[in-house]
Amino acid sequence: MQNQVSVDEWVSMFREIGLDEKTMMRWHQVFEARHPEAHRSFLEWLGLSPEKIEEIRKKSR
Repeated sequence: MQNQVSVDEWVSMFREIGLDEKTMMRWHQVFEARHPEAHRSFLEWLGLSPEKIEEIRKKSR
């Protein structure tokens, strides 16, 4: 299944509901801590490069 929502659109929606950079990082940290493989799968679904996925996951740990 092809991703229908871009990374920029996700960030825009998160900002629209009041999430700032710090809160978005906290969201990644909770996702990574509770469901690391699902977090990885979500980042892949967004179409991020393997390098970007590793960078986000590393910052989230």
